[in-house]
Amino acid sequence: MKELERDLGLPSVLAISIGAMIGSGIFILPALALKIAGPAVILAYLLAGLLVVPAALSKSEMATAMPEAGGTYIYIERGMGPLLGTVAGVGTWFSLSFKGALALVGGVPYLLLLLDLPLKPVALGLAGLLILVNLIGAKQTGRLQVGIVVVMLAALGWFAAGSAPGVQSSNYADFFADGIGGLLAATGLVFVSYAGVTKVASVAEEVENPSRNIPLGILGSLAFTTVLYVAIVAVLVGITDPGTIAGSLTPVADAAQVTLGEAGVVAVILAAILALISTANAGILSSSRYPFAMSRDGLAPPSLSSVSDRFGTPVTSITLTGAVLLVLIAFVPILDIAKLASAFQIMVFGLINVAVVAFREGNAEYDPAFTSPLYPWMQVFGAVTGVLLLTQMGTVALLGALVITVGSVVWYAAYVRPRVRREGVATDAIRRQVGRNALTDVADATKDGTHQILVALPKEIGHDRERALVALAADVVRPDDGRVVAVRFEEIPDQAPLTETAAVQSSTDISFETRIEALTDEVGVDVEADEVVSHDTKHAIVNFAEGHEIDAILAEHEPLRLRSRLLGDPVDWVARHAPCNVLLVDNLGYDDPEHVVLAGDGTPFSPRTVTVAGAVASANDGYISLWYPDGADTTEQHRTTMDDYRTDLSETLSVPIRSGTVWTDGGTQSPPDLLVRSGDDGRLRGAFSGDGPFVPNPGCTTVTVYPRVDRRPPLGRRLLERFVF
Repeated sequence: MKELERDLGLPSVLAISIGAMIGSGIFILPALALKIAGPAVILAYLLAGLLVVPAALSKSEMATAMPEAGGTYIYIERGMGPLLGTVAGVGTWFSLSFKGALALVGGVPYLLLLLDLPLKPVALGLAGLLILVNLIGAKQTGRLQVGIVVVMLAALGWFAAGSAPGVQSSNYADFFADGIGGLLAATGLVFVSYAGVTKVASVAEEVENPSRNIPLGILGSLAFTTVLYVAIVAVLVGITDPGTIAGSLTPVADAAQVTLGEAGVVAVILAAILALISTANAGILSSSRYPFAMSRDGLAPPSLSSVSDRFGTPVTSITLTGAVLLVLIAFVPILDIAKLASAFQIMVFGLINVAVVAFREGNAEYDPAFTSPLYPWMQVFGAVTGVLLLTQMGTVALLGALVITVGSVVWYAAYVRPRVRREGVATDAIRRQVGRNALTDVADATKDGTHQILVALPKEIGHDRERALVALAADVVRPDDGRVVAVRFEEIPDQAPLTETAAVQSSTDISFETRIEALTDEVGVDVEADEVVSHDTKHAIVNFAEGHEIDAILAEHEPLRLRSRLLGDPVDWVARHAPCNVLLVDNLGYDDPEHVVLAGDGTPFSPRTVTVAGAVASANDGYISLWYPDGADTTEQHRTTMDDYRTDLSETLSVPIRSGTVWTDGGTQSPPDLLVRSGDDGRLRGAFSGDGPFVPNPGCTTVTVYPRVDRRPPLGRRLLERFVF
């Protein structure tokens, strides 16, 4: 395969970055920002340049690690997966489309200073011409781009140097009249002025000595352009009377008229037209490649990646981008275009910062020649300040960012997810961290131990089932030398006195305590028995657990009938309100189980289920098998991470764990003696109505474990586990 020649030196890199930035940011936006922040617009340009630094450093790092990839979308999609890749791709596409529209809508007024023509028809005509140019495949040459940069810098340099002597310090009065809110709003508005700073990353494969020239080119051009912007805006504000150019469509030409006369105006007009048409053309060219790239990755329909046999260009992608551009020019006010362009760029730069963290913390091969200093605080600063800027940019920018994000997520769910089986390194990094946290929780749960367990017997269930429950409870507390308290709870009508009934019960049935306590020698732990009479069994169980410092409640349950599912069940209430762990047993007998199955739904196993399964297997010199769904649609990376988690889990426990048995609807490979699984947020509806993790009918006793209320993972963590697993 023929490779691209690395022949772009540092001067070329600087020219590409500077040329990609200078355009609407200096010829259009100062007047719009001046209307928002007053003279503080000077500081807004400086602040925006500083806030771009984290993204510039992050993009430099990723460009040296993946010099052949190119493109913001590629970095974010590879780093953070198809979901955020979709958001970034769509967001960048819209950002570049808005930037192109801004260049045309803002550039045409400079042209109209020479020609008396209507603004929007001319802008639409130029847009149509540029779309046609892109369709037939004409491209800017490198020399033309360098020539445009030279003309722009010469004109702007003449404007700044020639106008500086005319600066009036009185024009800077009331510098912060619009407050910090106005400053931040203006900063967000002009943020798009620096959007082209990382464009050189898209040609990283052609840069010689990329580990040196890419970071120097990006950061050097950013520093140069920031100083240039601040200097020109400072002169522009200083030579014009307060408020005279705020909202002007041609602010630089208006200011040049004051100090340089007609010659200066002509020079500024020439530079502005060249810069803005160049920016618009580059915007169409680059933005149309985002649907094209997304289509090739399966994130957009295949038609968007089709290339014309006649012209060799992605006609469908360019046509779609052109249609969006024409709609923006025709119907969206220039201020809203500027706000939306900046809002989408802020979003994308924020994702770039997060993507670096994903690559660094992930498990993918990532070896950048240049690394961002002050990691990860630089990236955190960039992401947080980006969010702050968005909140200060007004309703239009916020709604635009929200609509694009929500729309991208909906598109991902409806179109991408059924077709793409790929994930970013961030997902795997988070998954591994969640797995490590789960193992820490298992170790903590083991230290807590179960020293006293209550076997709650709400009714007469037969001697064999009583013995099975007590034997199971004994095995759970055995590692901690604990004891079993078996209590028969009798519920009586509200009208009946508790004391009299208790006396009757005690005198008519004295065999319960004798029978239960006789199990002490059989099960090998201390077993006590008691009886409680109450008007409400579920409250009595919880109250007994609170009053006797019980660590776990073990009770028998039966599959819920439809009425119980709809209206709730007493034992459901106990599981949600108990001050301790609750073990609900589908009691089919208990006879020295050697093969204990730990069943899950593909996420890390609940710490309490692990400790219960481990205690039972240890007490019976047995082993544990892991059951989890057959993730036929999971990635190889996902499988590897889960295998590593299960290996670490095996090392945490003192009992052997057999290789994980994958279960499907078709059944299992080896029938177990006991199955342990986690409850669904303390609600039996999940465990018994199909909302919880499905497992095949094991044909043995099943224990569903509900951790105490204050030990249940918060909703955010459960959602995160569900997302990454």
